[in-house]
Amino acid sequence: MNKDEFQQLLWEKAKEHYRIMPWREDTRPYYVLVSELMLQQTQVNRVIPKFEAFIARFPDEKSLAEASLADVLKLWSGLGYNRRAKFLHEAANKITNEYSGVFPTTYDTLLSLPGVGKGTAGLF
Repeated sequence: MNKDEFQQLLWEKAKEHYRIMPWREDTRPYYVLVSELMLQQTQVNRVIPKFEAFIARFPDEKSLAEASLADVLKLWSGLGYNRRAKFLHEAANKITNEYSGVFPTTYDTLLSLPGVGKGTAGLF
């Protein structure tokens, strides 16, 4: 089995066995970032409704950057570790203002986003 065949088999098995999660259905980098920060030390079943509400209110980096931190924290309520919400808000501001609204694509640039470490940067 070559690499491409293995990857195809892996995707097929994943579709059979993985739970449906909104960030797997829509893999925009922003959605991945939001889900990754929410999932740090928080169970998936608690994150899914919060993720959906968060994305409904802040569908992209720009809308999140334009929101007040107080509004972000209010929606984050119940997930704990509010510093993650602060990092996400700061990352959205950085993407919007420093990267002209373009989500970073290089590993080193991803690491420059608040709240993004080596593990999270490796997902993109």
